[in-house]
Amino acid sequence: MRIGNVELGTRFFLAPLAGITDMAFRQVCRGFGAGYAETEMVSAKALSFGDKKSFELMELAPDEHPCGIQLFGNEPNILASSAKLAVKAGADILDINMGCPAPKVANNGCGSALMKNPSLCGEIVSAVKNSVDIPVTVKIRKGFDENCVNAVEVAGICAENGADAVIVHGRTRQQYYSGQCDLEIIKAVKKAVSVPVIGNGDVRDVASAQKMLDKTGCDGVMIARAALGNPWIFRILTDYFDKGIITKAPSTEDKLRIMSEHIELVCKYKGERMGMLQSRKQIAWYLKGFRGAAQFRNEAGRVSALDDMYALIERVREINQ
Repeated sequence: MRIGNVELGTRFFLAPLAGITDMAFRQVCRGFGAGYAETEMVSAKALSFGDKKSFELMELAPDEHPCGIQLFGNEPNILASSAKLAVKAGADILDINMGCPAPKVANNGCGSALMKNPSLCGEIVSAVKNSVDIPVTVKIRKGFDENCVNAVEVAGICAENGADAVIVHGRTRQQYYSGQCDLEIIKAVKKAVSVPVIGNGDVRDVASAQKMLDKTGCDGVMIARAALGNPWIFRILTDYFDKGIITKAPSTEDKLRIMSEHIELVCKYKGERMGMLQSRKQIAWYLKGFRGAAQFRNEAGRVSALDDMYALIERVREINQ
């Protein structure tokens, strides 16, 4: 699969998730076969003010290309200038967030709120496209609410203004992550535009991925929540769809090893104290499904050093052998 002039190794990608898809998690998912990953969303306005934390969100590892940087904002000129900064940071693809449902984003006219103003979506894409020489994509939703289901219109306007691909989450902003992903809206977008369309929503295994591909005809699939504590989902999907191989989930011991390596990588990039604080939720996700998981997830919320995690792993082993 290609987006613009960027060749992607497979059709299965890691979606951007605020506070989650940091460099370490992207690398872990890429190691399991994700064909492409995006950074957490970065505020274009914050970049224009020189915000240090926003620049840190754009840091990419040398071996994680192709990688996309996702920006959010609602001012075409600021998004265009920030897109240039993203290119300098090493972005292979520039993604524009038009789907974030979070109140602090949408209430400021950004993210999913942009879908209420299709013409502005087009202006943003045009400005960004004219400012960089890398592919530009947009991530949209089904619509803002049930009275504003306009993914087909917004996707068409974005494509007309230069978007190289459209990523569609099959829920409205009003739904957040509740209810079911609407595959029909993704199918309608695919029929309406000539650029690649990537489906997003409710894909958690081979069966749901097959359903997404068959029902919508989409070119690729973006995985979000299903990758949390489960980065090997990309290996399972790529082995099945690209190689015809049925791959099982890792053993208990392998899951604990993968978790440990992941958290160690986080600490390498962020320092042990900050890394462990930010990894508590990751540890809890990894431990889901283990015997004694409720207690272990509670303990995960208190770890503050790598030694705490190693001790927790030993207790998990004892109960799950």
